[in-house]
Amino acid sequence: MSNTQKNRITVDIYGQQYVILGTESPSHIRYVASLVNAKMREISSKNPGLEVNKLAVLTAVNAVNDYIKIKEELERLTIELQKEKE
Repeated sequence: MSNTQKNRITVDIYGQQYVILGTESPSHIRYVASLVNAKMREISSKNPGLEVNKLAVLTAVNAVNDYIKIKEELERLTIELQKEKE
C-alpha cells in the first residue's frame, strides 16, 4: 500500500466540472486543468462549430504533440551535454 497522499480537486474545464484525483499538489492540478481549458478554448475559437468530443481529441493531440517536441529537445540537449563532458 502506498503512503503517498492523494488530493481530490474539483476543476472546471470548458464549462464542465471534473473531480481530479492525484498525488500532485492542488495548485499543480488546478494549473494543469487551466492549461487544458485554455487550449480547448483556443481551438474552439478557431473552429466554433466543433463538437465537444472532437474538440477534446484535438486538444489531446495538441498536448501530446507538444510533449513529444519537448521530450525530443530534452534528449537532444542531454546528448549535447554528455558530449561536452567528454
